Amino acid sequence: MAHLRPQTWERVNRLLVRKALAEFTHERLLTPEPVDPTAGPADADGRRWYAVTGDSGAVRYRFAARVLALEHWDIDPESITRHRGDESLPLDAVDLCLELRDALGLADRILPVYLEEITSTLAGAAYKLDRALPTSAELVEADFQVIETSMTEGHPCFVANNGRLGFGVDEYHRYAPEAAHPVRLVWVAAHRDHAAFTCAADLEYPSFLRAELGEATLDRFAATMRELGLDLDDYLLMPVHPWQWWHKLSVTFAGEVARRRLVHLGEGPDEYLAQQSIRTFFNVSAPQQHYVKTALSVLNMGFMRGLSAAYMEATPAINDWLAELVAGDAVFGATGLTLLRERAAVGYRHRQYEAATDRYSPYRKMLAALWRESPVPGLAPGERLATMASLLHVDADGRSFAAELVAASKLAPTEWLRRYLNAYLTPLLHAFYAYDLAFMPHGENVIMVLRDGAVERVIFKDIAEEIVVMSAEAELPAAVERVRADIPEDMKLLSIFTDVFDCFFRFLSATLVAQGVVDEETFWRAVADCATEYADQVPHLADRLARYDLFAPEFALSCLNRLQLRDNQQMVDLSDPSAALQLVGALPNPLGRFGGTGPG
Repeated sequence: MAHLRPQTWERVNRLLVRKALAEFTHERLLTPEPVDPTAGPADADGRRWYAVTGDSGAVRYRFAARVLALEHWDIDPESITRHRGDESLPLDAVDLCLELRDALGLADRILPVYLEEITSTLAGAAYKLDRALPTSAELVEADFQVIETSMTEGHPCFVANNGRLGFGVDEYHRYAPEAAHPVRLVWVAAHRDHAAFTCAADLEYPSFLRAELGEATLDRFAATMRELGLDLDDYLLMPVHPWQWWHKLSVTFAGEVARRRLVHLGEGPDEYLAQQSIRTFFNVSAPQQHYVKTALSVLNMGFMRGLSAAYMEATPAINDWLAELVAGDAVFGATGLTLLRERAAVGYRHRQYEAATDRYSPYRKMLAALWRESPVPGLAPGERLATMASLLHVDADGRSFAAELVAASKLAPTEWLRRYLNAYLTPLLHAFYAYDLAFMPHGENVIMVLRDGAVERVIFKDIAEEIVVMSAEAELPAAVERVRADIPEDMKLLSIFTDVFDCFFRFLSATLVAQGVVDEETFWRAVADCATEYADQVPHLADRLARYDLFAPEFALSCLNRLQLRDNQQMVDLSDPSAALQLVGALPNPLGRFGGTGPG
């Protein structure tokens, strides 16, 4: 609790108020008014003064900001003040939500839970701010997991992005990724009548578990079962998040435990570190071994972070299909793209909860796990790994990791950008235009392979739950059919415009501009050049490039915070995800001015 100090709390509130004002304005929930429209810039960076007034008209926020491409509000956090008449008030992110609840559309049912998520996000930020973290320059030479556990921001768009409702402070210190605390997973035996294990075509259950756990651990688990008069061969082994076992399954699944359908076996032998996605673990005892992704029934950023037992059954088959598609395509191959395949999965079906709920209920997502490849065995000498989320990281001294990478590479910033965009954007464009395939390519789902500070290639992960095929005509194996989705024609390209341009490049561009690495024109011209070079590689796709025009003058503004503000328990209807989108007008496309050089 030492991080909860007045000075630290004041700082994290200032930073979150800045983010809230910026992102709620970007999503057109707020409309800042120029304080003096005739006045010149507030500072040398072109910022002007604006004000936002609370619902009642009594409280007023004042700040200096400049508006960048994609209506990105770059607000100087030190400039923000809050007033009630002539009275100066402290900045408080919870108060901001209360004062603007009507503007934000926060219903009575949603408001208290959202305030709890905001407070939890502030508490996490205070912990991160209080840690002695490596500088951005030091991270350039740091180990993959040091980078992973040094990230401080979370999702760049969501204001309440570290809710983790369900964790107490002791569990936060034990399981939050930024705590960097090694964890041993709990293992259970799940009776085969209620559980299912599936794996890639070249694997099988006994040898896979033997490789993951070792003979000594398997013998220990078998002995535990024998002491209970049970045979391990009648069961499947499952890894479980420790919090999930002690706080959820041991109570909610008590009948399954009592009837010996589930048997607690104790901890496994290896130590893991939680990743930014909170429920995924990297094996630090044996880095070449698989990640383990577990169900975790905590509320975080609009969803209970469970894992569906039904979804797990098709997971390895979906990954096998996509890996084969990527490996057989020359354009993907030229970019160096690889996937971290989800090689095996296991899930437990609780028949009583299944009888009581639909297939999207969190009660069906309490006990499942998957094993994902590690990127470590695929590294060549001199290559390093870093989460792509790190490109948005700014250290305590205000220096960005991306700027340090550019400096370390000794490349011209435009060349550094060219290599990065070829590695990251080109495969996303090709997946869309050649296969009607979209990934969920946010910073946490992409791992960069770096050499001397430059991006050599990228690795996509989180495959089976995140990819979507947006075509009714595409031929898919029966086991892969669930990734097909009916997306309206005019919304398909939002998989690039929203997920890449608005939700990542908007922030990366602003970071590089603020650091003086490039100006906006240079950044977006590099993106346009990447798209043009891709078009030149695929003349056979010219009709699709014209049909889905990446150089269109504008695109729909899809608002993520509006989803969470509307329903922070389940912000998207998983049976029809496109119907849930909150679209509010259009954004000017920063590539629109380069249309003369683009495809079509």
